[in-house]
Amino acid sequence: MRIALRQNNLEYGHDHLMDVSHPSSSNYGKHWSAGEAHDYFAPSDETVGAVKDWLLSYGIHENDIFHYENKGWLAVDLPASHAESMLNTEYFEYATSGSHRIGCDHYSLPAHLSDHVDFIKPGVKLSAPLKKRQVKRDGWPGGGYWGHGGYGGHGGPGWPGPPHFPAHHWPHWKPPHHAHGLPENLQACSVNITPVCIKALYNIPNARLSQPINVMGLFEEYDAFSQQDLNLFFKNYAPNVPQGTSPQVNSVDGGTAPVAAGSVRNSGESDIDLDLAYALIYPQTVTVYEVDDIPNASGEIKTAGFLNTFFDAVDGSYCTFKGGDSPIDPVYPDKHKGGYKGQTQCGTYELTRVLSISYGEAESEVPKRYMERQCLEIMKLGLQGHSLFLASGDYGVAGYPGEEHDKFGCLSGHGQNGTIYNPDSVSSCPYMTSVGATQLEPDQTIYDRESAMQINFTALYVERGYNVTSGPLDFFATGGGFSNYFTPPPYQQSAVADYLASHNSLPYYIANAAASNIGENGGVYNRGGRGYPDVSANGAFLLAYNNLTVSHFFGTSLSAPIFASVITLINEERTAIGKGPVGFVNPTLYEHPYVLNDIVNGSNPNCGSSGFQAAPGWDPVTGLGTPNYPKMLELFMSLP
Repeated sequence: MRIALRQNNLEYGHDHLMDVSHPSSSNYGKHWSAGEAHDYFAPSDETVGAVKDWLLSYGIHENDIFHYENKGWLAVDLPASHAESMLNTEYFEYATSGSHRIGCDHYSLPAHLSDHVDFIKPGVKLSAPLKKRQVKRDGWPGGGYWGHGGYGGHGGPGWPGPPHFPAHHWPHWKPPHHAHGLPENLQACSVNITPVCIKALYNIPNARLSQPINVMGLFEEYDAFSQQDLNLFFKNYAPNVPQGTSPQVNSVDGGTAPVAAGSVRNSGESDIDLDLAYALIYPQTVTVYEVDDIPNASGEIKTAGFLNTFFDAVDGSYCTFKGGDSPIDPVYPDKHKGGYKGQTQCGTYELTRVLSISYGEAESEVPKRYMERQCLEIMKLGLQGHSLFLASGDYGVAGYPGEEHDKFGCLSGHGQNGTIYNPDSVSSCPYMTSVGATQLEPDQTIYDRESAMQINFTALYVERGYNVTSGPLDFFATGGGFSNYFTPPPYQQSAVADYLASHNSLPYYIANAAASNIGENGGVYNRGGRGYPDVSANGAFLLAYNNLTVSHFFGTSLSAPIFASVITLINEERTAIGKGPVGFVNPTLYEHPYVLNDIVNGSNPNCGSSGFQAAPGWDPVTGLGTPNYPKMLELFMSLP
């Protein structure tokens, strides 16, 4: 039995993060060390003592109580019947695809421990398996709707990877008249995005620095890159990157990479992340965190947890490394065939200053407590100067198709069936920088303002001769909306209020503290929630190779590594003059939105509605806008 102790000083964490992240603060950029963060938030002696006394009162010996090195957990081995008596519950074995998990329907603790314990594992059976959020979020053309993978958690053998289709000639497209004055490699950026187009769109210069401290990080799970695919991309679209250029791979709990181009694990996500990062930051290098063994990452075991084993590996203060069962996170050692036989890795790697994550899940897939604890970890990483960027999702105001047993990934409740918006879990954390997607329209050039990404894949596939039915494929659009779990942070409050003051036609509800009234009064979104995305970048028609074949790729999985690369380049310039990393960028960008290209056109429909509309200023479709590198660089270079 593992007991998550209530951490200390958490109520002050936000203020400390703003103190080192807000551009008006005299302590801007004075980030904490990992040790300082660890000690500051460790549970109090009172908390540890109260829980130990409770355990001792049930006849458990002091020497049998294990206190994790991070100070955040106590653990004890005891018979299930003993635990049932202590927690006034009954444990069951839950069978899922050949795997057995231990859990209960409810448990209770003495009232005097309510301020000292977050939760206990094994505990309440938490959620359904998580799905993967990635660039290819729709699947392969030809078979209608794909039920697994794409945007969400674990991909697995059936996961189709980022949405894409063969890069055939566009039969009905002609370059816009005003494109003829552009260099040839910039004339077709509206239908064939390449690194040259991205650099031109956002005025990104060719990279020139490569300080080891600014290596860029990429989170990957199950999907793995093919070096052959990377080489083809470098050869054809990023000749500045030498053939054979490859990332450092940090294996987390049995994750492995690379794989052969024809591998079932080479579905394109890792290829695309690396293509974009290297094209924009080389000669700087990249580190891939390849997370979880095959039984867990593939979905075979049906674990629903997301990011926790990764956070364990880069922050020992978050780690729960000594085994134990859980219905939501992977358990190591893993007894399954091909499973990782070691203990959960704890504080094994130093996290890169910048990290891009193109995976995720819906808020509804995890309990609020689980998400809150994870969000606090993201806050601690920001305090230490790390910048985390997350793809906001690819199905507009919905989750991944099939989530919540809804074809479109929408929520139901209070008499509504599949019409309530389903926000994204990690994007909703106010300490994460969520990145939406934009696109050029076919008749535009790099000199035109982009719109929110919205692609009707059914129409595209039919035009290409594929037999595809309508459904979720019609609503492939940048993810955005409002959290049911978190309220707007102070740095965002005025931007959200301004948007809602002018765009209030949709019915809404105000989520209560338990998020138990979703859909109340016929509302489709939580008007009192944290808004996302924060920023955006191009996410449509990227030319890249997967399985040795060139295709067009789409989604916010393109957008996140683009924005992360821009911040990596800015960190490089700051390092060159003796300054530290920019860390958590949201407060600075919301304070100075003029450094981004405002996107005012487009929407993110789903769940039976047109979703939200892009508008001047921040909006829950494209955030504050896309990078304007010269303006961003000038701003961040002016800060301490």
